[in-house]
Amino acid sequence: MPPKKRTRSSTKADAGESDLAVDGGAASVKDVDETAGSRRKAAAAVVKSGKQDTGPEYSHWLMKSEPESRIENGTDVKFGIEDLKALPDQSGCWDGVRNYQARNFMRRMKAGQSAFFYHSNCKEPGIAGLMKIVKEAYVDYTQFDQKDVHYDASSKSENPKWSMVDVQYERMMKRYLPLSELKKYYHLHSTKGGPLKNLALFTQARLSVQPLTKEEFDFILSLEDKELMV
Repeated sequence: MPPKKRTRSSTKADAGESDLAVDGGAASVKDVDETAGSRRKAAAAVVKSGKQDTGPEYSHWLMKSEPESRIENGTDVKFGIEDLKALPDQSGCWDGVRNYQARNFMRRMKAGQSAFFYHSNCKEPGIAGLMKIVKEAYVDYTQFDQKDVHYDASSKSENPKWSMVDVQYERMMKRYLPLSELKKYYHLHSTKGGPLKNLALFTQARLSVQPLTKEEFDFILSLEDKELMV
């Protein structure tokens, strides 16, 4: 989750227990000091060559962040879609992911791809809006910052573990799509067939970064023009 609200230093180039994104995926931005900058530069080639995992080609995503205040190690990790919208260029880095599978998904992301901004670990979790990937995976420098809530002492600058991408706000959903509604479609499609029958939001519920097929993405997007399923 986002370690804190930050100011951007450069321009852009899992609800309920089952919904909490325990890997700590985050959307935030941060001023970069010279030390962090040199570490990123030194490790950039490592991350680029580290995209070795293979698997299906995805072009759509769902990314979770917490819109309500929660203090972790003295830091408020709150970061909702309105926080992204308020940033310069309405863009920021999605840092703090500390789960290998979620990280690997981010390493497959391509600039221009679409992602749902999902509000997690809140009173009513669900999809709040749309954003796009504007910078592909690079070193998440928060892993080296001892003052950051997502500091990882086991990660070394010569072989960094964690990556992040930059995202940019696109728009709010025409209506909020709550987890409870998506769950009804998931159960319906699981039994009778449908595009959400294998939706990662339920089959891999605790990942903060999840892939979507085009069929899944298009179906979910279509729901904003329909009345709430009851």
